[in-house]
Amino acid sequence: MPHPWRRWKWWQRWGRDPVVVQTLRSTAAATISYVVALRLSSEPAPLTAPLTALLVVQVTLYSTLTTSLRRVNSVVVGVLIAIAFSVLVGLTWWSLALIILASLVVGRFVKVGEFVPEVAISAMLVLGVTQVTDTAWDRVLETLIGAVVGLLFNVVLVPPVWVDTAGDSIVDLARRMRRLLMDLGEELADPHARPDPASIPEVVPPAAFERAAARLHEARRLDNDVADVDAALRQAEDSLRLNPRVKEGLLHRIVLRTGLDTLEICAVVLRVLARSLTDLAKEREGAPLVRREAGLALRETLRHLADTLVSFADLVTSHSSAGAETAEDRLGEDLGAARAARDHAAGLLKAEAAHDPERWQLYGALLAEIDRVLDELDPGHRGRRLMEELDRHTRMRAERRRRVTSLAARARRTP
Repeated sequence: MPHPWRRWKWWQRWGRDPVVVQTLRSTAAATISYVVALRLSSEPAPLTAPLTALLVVQVTLYSTLTTSLRRVNSVVVGVLIAIAFSVLVGLTWWSLALIILASLVVGRFVKVGEFVPEVAISAMLVLGVTQVTDTAWDRVLETLIGAVVGLLFNVVLVPPVWVDTAGDSIVDLARRMRRLLMDLGEELADPHARPDPASIPEVVPPAAFERAAARLHEARRLDNDVADVDAALRQAEDSLRLNPRVKEGLLHRIVLRTGLDTLEICAVVLRVLARSLTDLAKEREGAPLVRREAGLALRETLRHLADTLVSFADLVTSHSSAGAETAEDRLGEDLGAARAARDHAAGLLKAEAAHDPERWQLYGALLAEIDRVLDELDPGHRGRRLMEELDRHTRMRAERRRRVTSLAARARRTP
C-alpha cells in the first residue's frame, strides 16, 4: 500500500493537469444534471441535460459562462424554428432540407459560435416527434438544467488558475529558443569545417550547409511552439476572468501576454537569423562561415543572448516581488554581457568584411538581428509595452462604462 505522502504527491502532480481536471469536472457535472433532469423533465431518458453539461463545463469559469449562453441560445433558436415548421408544413424530405438550411443560416446570425450545428440538430430532433410542443419545451428545459448545473458547478467549485501552466509553457519555449541559439553558435565556431572549398567534390553537398538548413527547419518549427504556448496562455487568461480568487487578473494577463508577444518576435528574428546563416553557408560552399576568431566571438554572443531569453522568461513568469527583482537583475547582467560580446564580434566582423567585402551585407544582417533581439528583451522596452497595454485596457473599460451610462440615461428618459 503506497504511503499517504506519495499519494498526495501523485495527486499534486495529476490534480493540476488540465485533462485530468476537465475529465473529473465534466463527469460530475453531467451526472448531477442527469439526476436533476430525471425529476423535472417528462422525458424518460433526458440525455440532453448531461450532454449540455459536458459541452458547458469548461476548465475556466469564464469559458463555462460564455459556452452556457451560446449553447442555450442555439437550442432555443432551433426549437423555435422547429415549432414554426411543424405548424406550417410538417416533416417531409423537402421540409427537412429547408429546416436544416434555415437553422444553419439563422445560427450564423444569432452568433452561437461553434454551436451552429446544434441549432439544426435541435430543430430536427423536435420536428421528428409527434407532440412537437411538449418535446420542444422538454428539450429547452433539459438544456437549461445542464447549463445551470454546469455553471453552478464552477461557481461553487471555483476552477483552478492556470497561470503556472502557462508560465511553464513560456519558460519551455524560451529554453527551446536557447538551445537553437546555442546550436547556431556552434555552427559559427565549428572548428571541423574544411577551409578549402575547392577540395570538396561538387557532387557532395557541403556539410555546413546541411547543418545550417537543419537549424533553419528548427527555427521554423518555433511557430508551432508559439501557437501551443498561445493556447495555454488563452486558457490562463480565461481562468483569471471572473475568478474571485484573483485580485489582479488584468495585470497577470497583460504581463504574460506581452511576454509571449516579445518571445514571438524573437522567434521570428531567430528564423531570419537562421536564414542568414543558411545563405552564408551556401555561399561559403563548405568552408567555415567566418574566420575562427570571429566565429568564437559570435558563439559567445549567441550564448549570452540565449541566457538572456531564459532570464526574460523567468522575469515574466515570476509570482513574487523578490523573484521578479532577482530575475530582473539576472536579465540585466545577461543583457550587459550579450551587448559586450556583440560589440566585440562587430569589430571582428568589420575586419572580416574588409577581407571579404562581398559578404558584408550578410555580416551586417547577423548583427542587426542580434540587436533586434536585445532591444526586445530590454527591460525599458518591456516597461513601455506594459504601460501601453495597461493604458489601452483602461481606455476600453472607460469606453464600456460610458456606453453603459449612456444606455441607462436613455432608459431613464424614455417615458
